[in-house]
Amino acid sequence: MKNQKRRAAIAVLGMTLLGAGAVHAAPPLAIGIRRLTLETALKAAQTAIETCRAKGIQVGVTVVDRSGQPQVMLRDVLAPDLTVRVSQLKAYTAVSFNAPTSALDRQAQSSLAHVPGLLFSAGAVPIAAGGVLYGAIGVSGAPSGDTDEACAKAGAQAIEADLDMQ
Repeated sequence: MKNQKRRAAIAVLGMTLLGAGAVHAAPPLAIGIRRLTLETALKAAQTAIETCRAKGIQVGVTVVDRSGQPQVMLRDVLAPDLTVRVSQLKAYTAVSFNAPTSALDRQAQSSLAHVPGLLFSAGAVPIAAGGVLYGAIGVSGAPSGDTDEACAKAGAQAIEADLDMQ
């Protein structure tokens, strides 16, 4: 009987301490940020290139992480060197505003259009799934920004379903 009372008292004390700890918990010292793996970013870029190739177009593609840093940059064999730089600027702009670059007309007409490193031209889309922004993919080299963006969307869609499942 004595042991039962002691166990009960220890259990109550333990629950009290656990509850008090939860009330007075310190804020976390770090946060976890979900990122694309290299393989996932590469799959998006390769899908974008393959989509444009199927249309007879050689392009440059850049996948950036959520902070706008390039993660994968690919240029098809006959695409001009400039396509990679332009695709990077488009991708950076898309992730910075968390919107397709084709939807940024208002920003393109503002003083933001003069900020170095931003390019308000159709051809990039954010990569997001499950409410998480992972980055963006930009494409350059097609005769129109709409075609660039269609290839970018194909690249993003190739990985978003997998990202939703995790």
